[in-house]
Amino acid sequence: MIDFKEKVSETLSLRTGAEVTIEWRINIKGVMTGWCRLREAALILPAAEAVAGLEGRLSMITAYLSDSAKQKGVREIAFHFDLDGTTLTLGIELPLEGARIPSLTPLFRNADWHEREFMELYDIQVIGHPAPRRLFLDRSIDPAAFERLIPYSTFSNGANSKALWEKVMARSGNNRKELQ
Repeated sequence: MIDFKEKVSETLSLRTGAEVTIEWRINIKGVMTGWCRLREAALILPAAEAVAGLEGRLSMITAYLSDSAKQKGVREIAFHFDLDGTTLTLGIELPLEGARIPSLTPLFRNADWHEREFMELYDIQVIGHPAPRRLFLDRSIDPAAFERLIPYSTFSNGANSKALWEKVMARSGNNRKELQ
């Protein structure tokens, strides 16, 4: 009988048409996690279809820009799935400019918010998203305004939201104050 780890690896490899290597880890409490870097962004859709076929669910999607990725001219996105209590993270790299990913919303409805956030805050084009409307910002403000004006660590700190909003509004022309 095929074990869980082999089944997941084989299913992903078969569905993506590429050899998929998953690094499985078990922590001190016996919790198993799997980590896999997909070789190209287009593979995330067939990989997600494989996870759905294994009765997995999407837990979260995280976009981040590490120093090493920035030096390579890419950003990273991690798709975190739950497979019967085991977290499987599928990572991809996207270019900093002109990034595109296929939408997972038709497979996992909870991808909607994450993908709309990517379009708005990071200017990542999500292909095939069923409702690509803005979440937070007025349409007159350029996509990825927060990323250009404020580092993510500052943006995520609620205490800085007033300063952030003032910079966004100044840059959009709705406020004549100069950026400092």
